[in-house]
Amino acid sequence: MSFQKFREQCVKLAGSYAHLLEQPPRGMDADLALPCFALAKEKRKDPAVIAKEIAGAMKPSGLIKLVEASGPYVNFYADWDKLGGEIIGRIIREDDNFGRATRRKEKVMVEYSSPNTNKPLHVGHLRNDSLGMSISNILEFAGSNVIRTAIINDRGVHICKSMLAYKKWGNGRTPDKKSDHFVGDFYVMFEKKLKEDPGLEEEIRQMLKKWEEGDKPTRALWKKMNSWVLGGMKETYKLFGSKFDFWTLESGIYDKAKPLIDQGAKKGLFFKGERGDILAKLEPELPNKVVLRADGTSIYITQDMVLAKIRFEKHKIDRLIYVVASEQNLHFKQLFKILELLGYGWSKNCHHLSYGLVNLPTGRMKTREGTVVDADELIKEETELAKKEISAREKVSKTELEKRSKEIALAAIKYYLIKIEPIKDILFDPGRAISFEGDTGPYLQYTYARAKSILRKAKKKNRIGKGVGKEEIDLIKKLSQFPYIVKKCAVELKPNYLATYLFELATLFNSFYHAEKVIGSEKEAELLTVVESVSIVLRNGLSLLGINTLERM
Repeated sequence: MSFQKFREQCVKLAGSYAHLLEQPPRGMDADLALPCFALAKEKRKDPAVIAKEIAGAMKPSGLIKLVEASGPYVNFYADWDKLGGEIIGRIIREDDNFGRATRRKEKVMVEYSSPNTNKPLHVGHLRNDSLGMSISNILEFAGSNVIRTAIINDRGVHICKSMLAYKKWGNGRTPDKKSDHFVGDFYVMFEKKLKEDPGLEEEIRQMLKKWEEGDKPTRALWKKMNSWVLGGMKETYKLFGSKFDFWTLESGIYDKAKPLIDQGAKKGLFFKGERGDILAKLEPELPNKVVLRADGTSIYITQDMVLAKIRFEKHKIDRLIYVVASEQNLHFKQLFKILELLGYGWSKNCHHLSYGLVNLPTGRMKTREGTVVDADELIKEETELAKKEISAREKVSKTELEKRSKEIALAAIKYYLIKIEPIKDILFDPGRAISFEGDTGPYLQYTYARAKSILRKAKKKNRIGKGVGKEEIDLIKKLSQFPYIVKKCAVELKPNYLATYLFELATLFNSFYHAEKVIGSEKEAELLTVVESVSIVLRNGLSLLGINTLERM
């Protein structure tokens, strides 16, 4: 990237002071700055005096147009007549590949979504999927080979709850609504019935034991209800755009941990507790962790132990990233520690991408109380809000209305769930998310559509200009940062950086649009290249976040 060449030339010119170079503070119009505060004590001089001395000894050349002192800073300014056209030219030439790594450096597996088959997906799953998809896209763009996967939690106590409720009160009914919602109703029903009859807890334990023993009627009921839930989930995944290379069913691996338990027992890692449970000895660093119940049934960590081993050994991955809510922070600390104590060197390459909960204006969601916002319902609500917004602006065909409203709704949800740093909780507001103004997905889609509208109206053919005006410099500077923002997201696993960057780019472009006359301008051809570059970067950036662009809005 040309800006990188400018940076490299500044480093060379700064010599022994190069380590002090930094991005200028907000409000300073320099392209790079060298603060002299750290040199004041060493040289026993005022930092402003030092800055003048350093600046006076430097002779700008190449892409460095000017070096001057400003208070305690030495400011470096790029030659944007050379640099601007080169950056724009590269963006237009490379198009979808602008900022994309050309070399594959590691194989990464990303586990996300990972639902239970006792209820439909809810808004929390949508945040999980949005983060998982965007991180996978960004890592791939930044040069990793990515495997997208999910563990489907299709067995266990929670699954037996919906099964027992259906067995007792379902009367052999078949789904009369979307099939995963149908099963979810029985899960909520069980929790309500449990308050009236605590004895149901023992029935659940017995049902799970029968399942693990291969009881035919229990297994038949389980297969039927699982097929209903998975069928409904696949519809939601398709609508939301969630993609996986493969799924792993918990029912296929839950009983394969015995060799690991035996291995750990020989090392003194596992021991039998007072109640007969098998525990991992992790104290005092972490609380001890049950890995097998007294009756021999397994739990989540049992499957996670064996599945991690399978993934690293079968798929030859270099890194494993789990996208799971912050409620499971302790679980993953214990899991990674157990794997380390078992002697697996790859345990250090396991990472938990922890994210906060999604709450509603009415409070925290609770599945068992039926206060969760289902994913399907939220997508439907946002789609209806988008239809109203579109219809208020222009008259379009029914087919076009359906297409646009769906894409706008999905952009609203995904962007709202990504723009906040993953670890923070979110208060989801459907009305704010769908707005065409402000820091929202629809606003970014609208900005892209505006750029494409300008390009459609243009009579002159785009060409790469030799120079740029002051009005475009801020916009071009922002465009040049795209590869570095993507890299930062990949390193820190924080797609919110990209969301913020795209919003800042869109804001700058809209300011440029209002201040500059593009069509009919004497420098129309040059300005059109800037507009086209913005459209390319917006499209690429939104695509990495899992958001589709629209040519018209």
